[in-house]
Amino acid sequence: MTGCCFPVTLDRSRRRRSFKLARSSSSGSSKHGRRGNYKGPLVVCFGEMMINLVPTVSRVSLADAAAYKKFPSGATANVAVGISRLGGSTAFIGKVGNDEFGYMLSDILKQNGVDNSGLLFDDDARTALAFYALKSNGEPEFMFYKNPSADILLRPEELDVSLIKKATIFHYGSVSLIKEPCRSAHLAAMNVAKVSGCILSYSPNLALPLWPSKEAARQGIMSIWNYADIIKVSVDELRFLTEGDDPYDHKVIMKKLHPYNLKLLVVTEGERGCRYYTKDFKGWVAGFEVDAVDTTGAGDSFVAGLLSIVAAHNHIYKDEKRLREALDFANACGAVTVTRRGAIPSLPTKDAVIRMLFSCFNS
Repeated sequence: MTGCCFPVTLDRSRRRRSFKLARSSSSGSSKHGRRGNYKGPLVVCFGEMMINLVPTVSRVSLADAAAYKKFPSGATANVAVGISRLGGSTAFIGKVGNDEFGYMLSDILKQNGVDNSGLLFDDDARTALAFYALKSNGEPEFMFYKNPSADILLRPEELDVSLIKKATIFHYGSVSLIKEPCRSAHLAAMNVAKVSGCILSYSPNLALPLWPSKEAARQGIMSIWNYADIIKVSVDELRFLTEGDDPYDHKVIMKKLHPYNLKLLVVTEGERGCRYYTKDFKGWVAGFEVDAVDTTGAGDSFVAGLLSIVAAHNHIYKDEKRLREALDFANACGAVTVTRRGAIPSLPTKDAVIRMLFSCFNS
């Protein structure tokens, strides 16, 4: 492969996996929703959940689409469902409208084994909608209906603090930083998680159409950068955040995006795989070549795969062999996801990921 900074040879056929995924079991309910009896480390995901409306025919613009199909989505909600499908314990904190779409999304969390007790319903705003299409030239097209949507209206005093305190990992994105009062709720939740000793996991999930400007997006995303323990970014996000610097220059990355307190920085490159940076080592793990149908949710699936293992191995950033195995697994999660349409519907089970890994080993 070209363009990789680290000449690493990965021989998957001789690899042995020593990690294990945390098992989960959820039962019972509260007045807010389903609350789990966790049989493993808990990952709490904070952010937005919405309905994606996608053309039923591929490679058309939003304006030219004759019909749309609805898919449940939302970056951090995708991660929560992804971890649960892999066997981990997860909960989601956010807000949807007190409407049919909101009920549907709450049910989807429950059906997928995610603790939805932290999901609130707003009487004054609707559940967010997002139209998404991949045009004939391969360029993605987005149109959001959030003026405001319920997720933006989550307030600090509405947070389920006790749920956050139970987490081993607290995961979040950047969309919830764009407007108040959700921004304040996001910061308050991070503070509770940090004080409680949680691992803070950050995946910015750049959504430029939602920000007032590119500079506002860059500043907003970077405003909480130094608080995270684990950060995952794509190559395109990295290029944006470094204002056009070479995204493959590890000196630039270490100088601009790897503060001293950060334990692990992962840069995903699609089917090429991913790069990783810690204080002690750096490297590259090869990806999987598959026939991609829809890349929506692939990055979130990668994060789910990684965090499902980090939850059970808190100090994985100190063990390069185990970290590489975890990233191999995460790459396989993303690869399975792109072979299907939609975000949440495409997230894989552990068995599907293992089949992907073994198909590579035996090829």
